[in-house]
Amino acid sequence: MSDTAQTLRGSFDVASPARVRDYLDLLKPRVMSLVVFSGLIGLVIAPGAIHPFTASVAVLAIALGSGAAGCINMWYERDIDALMSRTRRRPVPAGRVAPDDALGFGVLLSIFSVALMALATNLVAAGLLAAAILFYVFVYTIGLKRRTPHNIVIGGAAGAFPPMIGWAAVTGDVSAISVALFGLIFLWTPPHFWALALYRSDDYRRAGVPMLPVVAGARETKRQMLVYTLLLLPVSLVPTLMGAVGWLYGTIAILVTVRFIGHAVAVLRAPDDEAGHGAARRMFRFSLLYLAVIFAALPLDQVVSRVAATWNLAG
Repeated sequence: MSDTAQTLRGSFDVASPARVRDYLDLLKPRVMSLVVFSGLIGLVIAPGAIHPFTASVAVLAIALGSGAAGCINMWYERDIDALMSRTRRRPVPAGRVAPDDALGFGVLLSIFSVALMALATNLVAAGLLAAAILFYVFVYTIGLKRRTPHNIVIGGAAGAFPPMIGWAAVTGDVSAISVALFGLIFLWTPPHFWALALYRSDDYRRAGVPMLPVVAGARETKRQMLVYTLLLLPVSLVPTLMGAVGWLYGTIAILVTVRFIGHAVAVLRAPDDEAGHGAARRMFRFSLLYLAVIFAALPLDQVVSRVAATWNLAG
């Protein structure tokens, strides 16, 4: 095959559906979906008005910022990803995307997402988005993950920024309510990831990642999971107690958090060996549902309150 033909073939390969899918996978779309959802909720419940187009651009910027951080994370962790069954098929360790290409893609997306947020909304929201990206890359990925079992506890702050970013996109500031939503995700993150780590501990041990089950054992991990779920109960009620939403949200928050605590108790009671992994898997799956339900309840409460107020005025 001639050099010209090889060049043309390479160009077509880059644009092929498989290559596009690989670059989309670099953005960690599952993680991105949770980030976008929580950021959108922060934007929706914030006081004030924002044009729908501006809101859409802000959500796009949050999505791109999340994807950029995930992309750089995959570049940096390509060596340990190759050792773990859960991650070895990712584009970089599998050889479908070159490491330098992944890094360049992530850096460009980071800059673009922050600039887009600044142009569409305000510098506060853009600054928070930049802080989230930098925290995830430098504090969690580079600074903590390979060095301390507290990686998820401290590093979880990166994933807790989106509601604050969405709120700031509308209001231009950071309020106690948005900080409470930050705290909710911050406390949710350790039991969520430790549930996964309990039944994936062999993966982390093989890769040399000091996740809590690897360093402290299953029993201590389970105790700490229960502590964090218990702390979630008062924090989840802060939006109601501060008057941002009513007791419809508060009731839902109590119900789903008590259920989350129930899963943590079940994990604590389960055997510490492979026989107990089923409880950890169930808790991990429920943790995803928990975050979705509790954040969806925030705008639901506001809508119900507005409808009730309208009926009262009409009456």
